[in-house]
Amino acid sequence: MINFTLKQLRYFEAVARQAHFGRAAEMCSISQPALSAQIAALESALGVQLFERSARQVRLTPFGEQFAPRARVILRETEALSEMARGAGGTALTRLRIGVIPTIAPYLLPSIIGHITASHPEIDLLVRETMTHKLIEELSDGKLDCAIVALPVSEPAFTEVALFDEAMVLVRPAHDAGRPVPDMDTLSQMKLLLLEEGHCFRDQALSFCSLRNTLPREGLDGSSLTTLVQMVGAGIGVTLIPEMAVPVETRSASVSIASMGAPHPKRTVGMIWRKSSALSGKLEAIAELVRDAAAAHPAFAKP
Repeated sequence: MINFTLKQLRYFEAVARQAHFGRAAEMCSISQPALSAQIAALESALGVQLFERSARQVRLTPFGEQFAPRARVILRETEALSEMARGAGGTALTRLRIGVIPTIAPYLLPSIIGHITASHPEIDLLVRETMTHKLIEELSDGKLDCAIVALPVSEPAFTEVALFDEAMVLVRPAHDAGRPVPDMDTLSQMKLLLLEEGHCFRDQALSFCSLRNTLPREGLDGSSLTTLVQMVGAGIGVTLIPEMAVPVETRSASVSIASMGAPHPKRTVGMIWRKSSALSGKLEAIAELVRDAAAAHPAFAKP
């Protein structure tokens, strides 16, 4: 009988997905030599090479291509069994793997963690921050229990629970503070700074301004809201940011904040999880805690 471990399958899946041993090792939180040794042990147990390795590229062998989808099925089913055990009966939720998009995580996570751990002190909370498409992928693969994202994600396999609506606000250089707020048509003609491709907030801003994602935008994209706001402070252009980001992102930048007129730009923030999840009942309760955390956030506090 061929003997290999679930850990080896997880490492194999990480390398197969990343096509890079270094990135896979980082994702698995182990050293690259240790990961390479486990992959070598798996190949030895199988008696077949799984990867073609070169100085520039790592790719699956023909056998590796056949092995990968079956390995993923085993890993998903293993996670499903673990999830079923965690969701069984009235037992407490002792571990929660939650994903959050980058335009929410820095601003709302402290409050979310505080509310969840206060209500469930026994919980082991694991947080993953990355872009929506990666969260959907990891949620589908059973690597996450739930994710906080901008809705809709329109994935039939997921439950979507809306938590709150949030305004987008206009960030302009400080000297523009007294000027009229541009309407949507005017804004679409301005030098609008956006997050780089892959961020859902970029798509929402483009949609509000009736701009196409294919327009040439050399030098107008940033990797974070912090970068965008600092660029505005330097006089390069204007940008839109979510309301929850205002207290953090504007405290060290020479910018002014303005609320847009109708139609008011906004996004809906929600929580998603697999419809098949055995934790569904418990995740509904977690969603309520996240909603409470948002309501307590200073940006949303009522005067």
